[in-house]
Amino acid sequence: MTKTPLRVLAAMSGGVDSAVAAARAAEAGHDVTGVHLALSANPQSFRTGARGCCTIEDSRDARRAADVIGIPFYVWDLAERFREDVVDDFVAEYEAGRTPNPCLRCNEKIKFAALLDKALALGFDAVCTGHYATVVLNEDGTRELHRASDMAKDQSYVLGVLDEKQLAHAMFPLGDTLTTKDEIRAEAERRGLAVAKKPDSHDICFIADGDTQGFLAARLGKAEGDIVDESGTKIGSHEGAYGFTIGQRKGLRIGHPAADGKPRYVLDISPVNNTVTVGPAEALDVTALTAIKPRWCGTAPRAPAATPPSSAPTATRPR
Repeated sequence: MTKTPLRVLAAMSGGVDSAVAAARAAEAGHDVTGVHLALSANPQSFRTGARGCCTIEDSRDARRAADVIGIPFYVWDLAERFREDVVDDFVAEYEAGRTPNPCLRCNEKIKFAALLDKALALGFDAVCTGHYATVVLNEDGTRELHRASDMAKDQSYVLGVLDEKQLAHAMFPLGDTLTTKDEIRAEAERRGLAVAKKPDSHDICFIADGDTQGFLAARLGKAEGDIVDESGTKIGSHEGAYGFTIGQRKGLRIGHPAADGKPRYVLDISPVNNTVTVGPAEALDVTALTAIKPRWCGTAPRAPAATPPSSAPTATRPR
């Protein structure tokens, strides 16, 4: 049975993955329109070599790819929304002693909230991206997010925040094909896409030089504090607790080894008293997780049955 063609808005970053995804969607017979999201108020500063994205160069690369594919192309300015929902959130999370994933937040708040909402309002049926993930349609009509066919490139972990309604309007043309990145580049070259040999962007897109601690220090300021061991004894100092991540080993600059000679790791970050606690690797063992905003792939599990109070009478079986 031939699938009904959809009106698809293809998010084109200027990279090879999103260009090939848009080309595949168009080749499948869908009515595709390309859009590049301008996410920086100062687009000149967001790329250094293979780092970062969102430059004028990227928007031009996306436009050239759209011309080759033969689809309409637009640039949408979402810089203010990106700053509020991704960059400001990133800084606030570090300030609170947590380690955020800005790609996850961007997918949640920008690509599948701001972009998808606007796309649906304009009459589009789906948003297409170059992510490596798959959406499975169940017999009952519900949808589930699954990993990509190629586990080495899977990106479902940064899409796990999407709900079923958003998944119903998501299209990932690269997710169900077992192709290597070299094969994706070869496909782009066969299609005449100039981005075939463009290097992938790495690290955090809005920190082009890769200096996360410097980026945070410029916004939160330096705040000297103590590095302590598990007993609370001061063994070093730092210039901002936001510069550390639970499980971190390198860059502690404590100055003297532990009594057992083993490396130390960050065990806890306390923004209240600006203290970083370090200790042995075994102290990082996790036996339970506490989570907020859970997303379930499929039907959510039932809540466990309430445990009766210990004072309740115990039923006995007659002999």
